[in-house]
Order: sequence, then structure tokens, then C-alpha cells
Amino acid sequence: MFEKILVANRGEIAVRIIRACKELNIRTVAVYSEADANSMHVQMADEAICIGKSPASESYLRIDRIISAAEITDVDAIHPGYGFLAENPQFAEICSNCNIRFIGPSSQAMNALQDKAVSRLLAKKAKVPTPPGSDGVVEDEQEALATAKRVGYPIMIKAVAGGGGCGMRVAHNDISLRKGFHAARSEADKAFGNPGVYIEKYIENCHHIEFQILGDNLGNIIHLNERDCSIQRRNQKVVEETPSPLIENKYRDLRKKMGRAAIDIAKVAHYTNAGTVEFIVDDRGNFYFLEVNKRIQVEHAITEEVTGIDLVQQQILIAMGEPLRISQGDVVMKGHAIECRINAEDPFNDFRPSPGRIEMYYAPGGRGIRNDSHAYAGYTVPPYYDSMLGKLIAYGKDRREALDKMSRALSEFLITGIKTTIPFEQAILQDPNFRRGVYSTSFIEQLLGGARRELIEDRA
Repeated sequence: MFEKILVANRGEIAVRIIRACKELNIRTVAVYSEADANSMHVQMADEAICIGKSPASESYLRIDRIISAAEITDVDAIHPGYGFLAENPQFAEICSNCNIRFIGPSSQAMNALQDKAVSRLLAKKAKVPTPPGSDGVVEDEQEALATAKRVGYPIMIKAVAGGGGCGMRVAHNDISLRKGFHAARSEADKAFGNPGVYIEKYIENCHHIEFQILGDNLGNIIHLNERDCSIQRRNQKVVEETPSPLIENKYRDLRKKMGRAAIDIAKVAHYTNAGTVEFIVDDRGNFYFLEVNKRIQVEHAITEEVTGIDLVQQQILIAMGEPLRISQGDVVMKGHAIECRINAEDPFNDFRPSPGRIEMYYAPGGRGIRNDSHAYAGYTVPPYYDSMLGKLIAYGKDRREALDKMSRALSEFLITGIKTTIPFEQAILQDPNFRRGVYSTSFIEQLLGGARRELIEDRA
């Protein structure tokens, strides 16, 4: 059993990891920047060390300072959470070289899946369908045009080292391809230090469906069924749910097929610990591999609610060398869960970040409501990091009950002093198409169009 774990992250995921450790009777060390001195994870941890100034580049992305903090506090392991260094194979390897357990996949598995273009090749090796596209990195504009001609418009330009919608562009013709190709390369270089992009067919009006996987160090891999993450804005997830309405209502046979595909890809990559295999599903029920997220996901909580499996604790136990004590047959979904990401953004001013001091904070409660957050009254939201304040999760015996619980919870969620996305998510929950489970990745784009936007603003 680990005696002490350092949490190399901040915000709600740091709080979530600390809670899991407390329930396993493991002591925790928080690292924090100057901007996060009064953050909740700092208050909750057994020990805390400041590792630098407010910008992430001078604190949460400084491997040397995190390792120094781990050695000073004599921890057994480091949990990276998500974002920052969570999918950095160099960080995982340095942890191993320093005799500190990295709670996540091995550096070898991360390297195998780090490049999204290479991941496509691994999926093909596992005989999992991928969208038509380039065989690897597209080096120049002429190659991009030739690939688009072969695949057919519309196409998606994607950063090989991307994430969170960064370094992605959709092109519908040669003109937009030329512009998007250079814009995506520039954005990817600034964000990830890697300008490489690849091209794949853009499948319109699709569903974005992902499968949670767990793998131990003995080669046992299981999946915990799907999450539907199609409600997105600019490729950033806003609302997630499980099970997927598309699979439940229309394509039930896909659950077994896609779950098998997720496991096959994980086995080809020799994957361990928690991860997520992401797919898109078109309107005819065809599915295609997108990528593997090599970490715990923001939306892991809804899977926990319907399966009863604590994913963060499983991560820790796997990192300790414990074999999976859950077989595929043990994974049973009960009920329905929905998650809304609560961001410090102004949804009626182009979703601009809204940092500042929270004057009043009242979180909803009641049966079936879970609020994973680091925010509190008096907390100052810093301008340096992701704007997410937390996640509101509603659980019900079926989708209708979960929707009703979420609508009620959003209506009583009170945050003043800053703008949040709560009114926008209330509008999503009230939309008749969303209520029926009839939506795709273009849902928000359609919701923000014309008269419907005016209706949303009136409701807010």
C-alpha cells in the first residue's frame, strides 16, 4: 500500500484525488502555484508545497520542481490528474527513474499513443475502423490538398499532439483548407511545441462516444461501457451522459462491438491503468476510432455513478501492482447519469473567461446529485488556467429522472460575482431535441443560431 501520494495538479481533479486517497488511508501532498495558495486542494491535503509563480509554465508544468517536491516529502507515487503533465511520457519516465510510481499508463504506452496519426495506425493494426485520411503527418500544403482530393470534402485538420479542441480546423474547400492547414499548424506549435497535423474525413452530424477502459500490469483489460460526449462547443465537451441515448435507443449492438474494439486497441498498445478510447458514430451506425486519452477523464464521474466503480481508487490500486478484481462480467450499468461542466465563462459574450472573486456560492444537493468542485464563497478564480469550476452530476433510475434532477439542481446552483455557464446548460436541458436524446456534435452550433439564441438569452 502506498503511504503517501503527491497530487501534481490543481482544481477539482486534485480535490477528487485527495478524497480517493483519504478513503484508502493514504496521505497526500499538494503542490500549488502562487495563484493557488488559497485553493481547496491545498487546504485538504496533509502537506502542501508551493512550486512557483502563477503561470503554469512556471509551476504545474515544471517537472523538476514537482520531482523535487516529491523527493522532499518522500512520497511513494505521483498522480498527475488530467491536463498539464498527465499525458507526458517524459514525466512518467522521470518518475520511474526516481523510484516514484507514476499513477497512469507506462511511458512506453504513452509514447505508442502520443501521436494521433500513429494511434490511427495502431487502430488499423487492431482491425478497428478509422475515418479515411492521411497515413501520417501531412508535411505541406500540397500534400494536404492531395489528401483532401482523395478523401473528399469536408475534412478535418487535426494536431497530432492535440487535445481539448486545440489545433483543429474543418475545411469544406481548397481555400478553407489552405487557411486552416497553416492556422492549425501554428496553433499546435504554440500549444504543444509540435506543429504536426494530419487529415481525416470530417463526418458531419455524428455522435462522439467514448469507452472507459481499465488495465492492470498483468495484461487484464476491461471496459466500463460508453459515455456520450456529443454536446460540444468548438470541440470542447459541455454535457456528457451515460448510457448513450443513440446506443440505447437505436444501435444497441454497438456497445459490444465498440467495447471490444476499445480493448483490442488497448492490448495492441500494451495499455495499463485508466484510459479512454474515443470514437465517432455516424447517422448510419458506423463507428470509427478517434484517439486514446491516456489519463483519467473529466467525465469519469458519470461512469462511476452507473457502475459503482471508483475509477480513481482503481488507478491507485493498479499502480500499486494490484491485479484487477473486476471482470468484464462484473461491469453492469444501473440507471442513468448526466454531467454538466460548470465553467467561469460568460455564455452570452462569446464564452469569454470570467475570472474574479466568487461572492456567493451555494451548491445544489439532494438525492442523486453530486458536485465535484474546488470553488467556494470568497474564492478568487485565477485567470491563468482552465476556466472549469467543477462538474455537476445527476443520477436517476432512467434518463428522464436524471434530466429532471439535473434541471432542478442547475436551477438552485447559485454563484455570484462572476459569470458562469449555468444558464446556458439550463437551456440545453430544456431543449426538446436534447430531451428526446436526438442530437449530434453540431447540436450547440444549431442551438446558438438565430431565434433560438434569443430564446436562450430571454430564459437567462
